[in-house]
Amino acid sequence: MTTEEAARTIVPAGGTVLWRSRPDGHGREALEVALVHRPRYDDWSLPKGKAEPGETLPACAVRETREETGFQAVLGRLVGEVSYRLETGPRAGLRKRISYYAGRAVGGGFRANDEVDELRWLRPERAAAQLSYEADRAVLDAFTELPAMTRTVLLVRHAKAGSRANWPADDDLRPLSRTGRTQADALRGLLPCFGADRVFAADRVRCVQTVQGLAEDLGVPVGIEQALTEESYHADPDSAAQRLLDIAREPGTPAICSQGGAIPALIDGFADDAGLFLDEIPCKKASVWVLSFALDEDRLLAADYLPTALPAPVPSL
Repeated sequence: MTTEEAARTIVPAGGTVLWRSRPDGHGREALEVALVHRPRYDDWSLPKGKAEPGETLPACAVRETREETGFQAVLGRLVGEVSYRLETGPRAGLRKRISYYAGRAVGGGFRANDEVDELRWLRPERAAAQLSYEADRAVLDAFTELPAMTRTVLLVRHAKAGSRANWPADDDLRPLSRTGRTQADALRGLLPCFGADRVFAADRVRCVQTVQGLAEDLGVPVGIEQALTEESYHADPDSAAQRLLDIAREPGTPAICSQGGAIPALIDGFADDAGLFLDEIPCKKASVWVLSFALDEDRLLAADYLPTALPAPVPSL
């Protein structure tokens, strides 16, 4: 079975641990998570649903959360994945794989709908008791292992560019290829799921072009970062890491496009400083690392890899 054939035996789905912070009446903020009741199954679960054709898992998680709860979510770290075999329906025999993200509620409100007739905001310990499925409780446990509120940095490798050997001019000016432009367009839909609102790029045409469309959508400039080119990183890795942290400390969620010669080493350095073990640090063209830093310190809490902004294949009926 090829990789593509294996992928088509999986029904991809996305969901969230949707959370908010509310005053507890004692001058402190209390964390609450949202559970939904589905009358069709008479169960309490986390918001989730199957991906549509042409939809990435993060976009699916945001859409399904909005449809089931009425709330708009800004995604953070990947909390966990749940997989099980479908026993009934047109996809019986396939495996459904749900990717759950931390999802901060930033607006909206619940209204009963065809799928969900009730929503409850509960403290995590009460939510765990209310959930119908052990797998959902495991996801909730993984969510509560780290702080809900983190600082997100979206570290992007530039999309595909034409061959260096076939480019006659200065390599700094080498532009994206046709495939690279398609990848860059896909990033415009992916990165806003994580709240991207600031855009930076290493001082290379292909890096700028990778995030230019996102910047135009957001109505912000692309900040040019000489320190984050791979040549600058190798010359002074500490300065490159410090510049990324300086960007991360500013308000909002930055999307930073850099190069394959810098990204894995940058992430490895942050992970090593934090005592966070990463089995490997891949870095495909147009891939994204979702880096979650502690709110009040430069400590990396989680690093999640999105190998592509293009959607996963969805099995056809």
